Amino acid sequence: MKNRVTGIGGIFFKSKDRKGLMEWYQKHLGIAMEEWGAVFQWDTPENPAGNKYTAFSIFDDKGDYMKPSNVDFMINFQVENLDELLTTLEKEGVEVMSERENSDFGNFGWIIDPEGRKIELWEPPKK
Repeated sequence: MKNRVTGIGGIFFKSKDRKGLMEWYQKHLGIAMEEWGAVFQWDTPENPAGNKYTAFSIFDDKGDYMKPSNVDFMINFQVENLDELLTTLEKEGVEVMSERENSDFGNFGWIIDPEGRKIELWEPPKK
């Protein structure tokens, strides 16, 4: 048996205020939430140059990559215009971290959701 796992099927976590957090993700990140959650289709007519994969990484438990969050996981969302989105989110009262990273892999920025989770926003490099 060659490839047992071929991608990330979903991201799941618990919330103290499920409905409120779903509304937050829909309002601030534009994720079309349904009662059960949301699905991302990476290769669509609306997103033809989009990333066609989802990354899966394991970090050392002594590292601080997910700080200031105290939870042991982080979600990475692909975005079209990182700077514009971060400016908009800040105006909406979302906690936007000042740290930014620009690399050959693209541009990265981070926000904190209402329950303290660090969320990574990633603008892929232009092709």
